[in-house]
Amino acid sequence: MPTLILLRHGESMWNKNNLFTGWVDVPLSEKGIQESLKAAEIIKALPIDVIFSSTLNRGIMTAMLVMAHHKQGKTPVIIHERGKLHDWGAIHSEKAKENMVPVFLSDDLNERMYGDLQGLNKEETRQQFGADQVQIWRRSYSVSPPHGESLEMTAKRAIPYFQKKILPQLKEGKNVFVAAHGNSLRSIMKLLDNLSDDEVVHLELATGKPIIYDYKNGSFTKQSTHS
Repeated sequence: MPTLILLRHGESMWNKNNLFTGWVDVPLSEKGIQESLKAAEIIKALPIDVIFSSTLNRGIMTAMLVMAHHKQGKTPVIIHERGKLHDWGAIHSEKAKENMVPVFLSDDLNERMYGDLQGLNKEETRQQFGADQVQIWRRSYSVSPPHGESLEMTAKRAIPYFQKKILPQLKEGKNVFVAAHGNSLRSIMKLLDNLSDDEVVHLELATGKPIIYDYKNGSFTKQSTHS
């Protein structure tokens, strides 16, 4: 049966420095690279037919590091759907096409946009605004940080993208790997696990830990925890 692999990116350099990141496009830290390689060990034998990632560097890096250690030995190729990379990046070898895994990027899978908090130190922000207020900004479902997105707003872009772009691949029998972020993946899991607004804000997703679902007869079943 088709398999869906969800993976939160490894630790980023701003995760390491305890900064609000959101849509700031920072890379993985050394720890994040190692976390991605550990994730690769867990899923290296699972077939992967198509990959979806956010447009942020830390999501893309995670996906590419995983695939560099995958037993399939196929090349992940980012599919650019517009612009010069679309026009000039055409592949003219059927053999090369057979040996690739398409990678689709979308900012609908990006992390929650943290608005005025982006770049601020989390502990200093707690000291300035109070721990209770910062916790509301970070973990309530419908309240957004100043000029940023709430989890509800993130879900309103991530879930439709999943339903329109990712779910059809599973329905075709393909195995799908999604490399994204804590809040975009929480949004998707809200749908898959039928979580309430309160349940999803308490959902903890570790960096670099694959979450694997089997898809059968229109429903998703989570596999046992992998470590």
